[in-house]
Amino acid sequence: MIGKISVPRGVRCEPLIRYLYGPGRHEEHTDPHIVAGWRHPAELEPPLRADGSRDFRRLSGLLNQPHAALGKWGFRRPVWHTVMRAAPRDKILSDDEWAQIAGDVMNRTGLSPYGQEDDAVRWIAVRHGDDHIHIVAMLARQDRQRVRLDFERLRVRKACLAAEERYGLQSTAPGDRTAARRPSRAEAEKAARRGLDEAPRITLRRRVTTAAATSASSAEFFARLQAAGVLARPRHSSRDPGQVTGYAVALPGDTARDGSPVWYGGAKLAPDLSWPKLSQRWPGTGHAPSRRLTAAERDAAWGQAARVAAEATGQIRALAATDPAAAADAAWAASDMLHAAAAMLGSRVLRQAADFYDRAARAPYGRIPAPTPAGNQLRQAARLLGALAYLTRDPALTPILLITRLAALAEAVAHLRDTQQRAAQAAAARASAGHLHAAARLAPARPPAPRPQTTARLAGLSFPHPGPGRQPADGLARPGQPITRPPRRPSPPRRRGPAP
Repeated sequence: MIGKISVPRGVRCEPLIRYLYGPGRHEEHTDPHIVAGWRHPAELEPPLRADGSRDFRRLSGLLNQPHAALGKWGFRRPVWHTVMRAAPRDKILSDDEWAQIAGDVMNRTGLSPYGQEDDAVRWIAVRHGDDHIHIVAMLARQDRQRVRLDFERLRVRKACLAAEERYGLQSTAPGDRTAARRPSRAEAEKAARRGLDEAPRITLRRRVTTAAATSASSAEFFARLQAAGVLARPRHSSRDPGQVTGYAVALPGDTARDGSPVWYGGAKLAPDLSWPKLSQRWPGTGHAPSRRLTAAERDAAWGQAARVAAEATGQIRALAATDPAAAADAAWAASDMLHAAAAMLGSRVLRQAADFYDRAARAPYGRIPAPTPAGNQLRQAARLLGALAYLTRDPALTPILLITRLAALAEAVAHLRDTQQRAAQAAAARASAGHLHAAARLAPARPPAPRPQTTARLAGLSFPHPGPGRQPADGLARPGQPITRPPRRPSPPRRRGPAP
């Protein structure tokens, strides 16, 4: 069961009540009636007029009385509205069962606790379909005390989980804040009008996550955002102007009505992208010299990433049975590896795998796991892949071995989440593994032609040496070593006279 609270709240309840009793946008409203409220439904049901229409004056007046009594002390938007919807495959609940669900929601949110119906807010629950109800409440208590809305979404989510267990409904994920914030309806419609494949919020989340995964310092993080075409606006401390305390990002072309960019704070994109949590993943500020990478170094980077992924898979599987909490950091750091690989190869399927895996990686309630050696190795390998993409812009080889091992890593995390009884995160990890297996099958058999290489400076990265006495595979000599060229083949003799 899903409970969705309408945002922003309404100013007047009359238009909402008329809509709930109306035919609906597509004639989908059938037999609208009140199933629960602060009084018995029979006392609150709007009467029928002679022409068959409803008379809502008495119901609207009763709902508005406590708010009108508060005068200027009332909320500017007092209409609280939420929809409780069952899954399509769930059984059809009776009016009494929906009434119990509505009462539980009002009790858990504290808007109308059991036994305080005459002192708390006034509310009704309207059913006009088999699979859902609408709860409408006026945020004004009858005893004129202040209404408190603390963690209302989490409390509604708990009411949904309780209803699933009580009536045997389809199980859904708990409100543990592991899911990223979804685009609003307005954002989705705006993206559709502009012809975009996805809402800007999703694009920004992916690019910010990739930049954070492949960076080793805050300066490098903002440089990566700029290179990815993201507008970044750091927020500095008022006491120490040199200290960054937050940031916001925007996409070029995504503007508001006044033409200004639409900015998103990191915490609005995902729970683990707030600035305090991003800062915990960057170990230092050292820099490596700027140079181009050899083919041997590129191959060594892919090999090292594959080995680290295999070792993390073994550790997660071992810890799933003994100490699941100890595997949290490795499961979280695997997201960095996936995003770095997807950015390096430019694969749409890998990008989808990384997007699916994001929820499986996060710890509940936005917590950051304690660092572990396995997690640190995965993060270092992700930075290595980021350097590979940033320095060379050349995939050189299609790393099928790494993709296969990342699929095994995602499956190990799915088993871990099953052990922890986190069904939504386990499903996300399995979906990611499926996309990774598809990416391995779609990988080309031969490597693409190399592209021109560029130089850059990156933080704290080192690459294997090609070895003494060996010419780098890309034909670049090391400092102090002369460039050796293969002997020139003699040209064939030129033919004189007409061709036979």
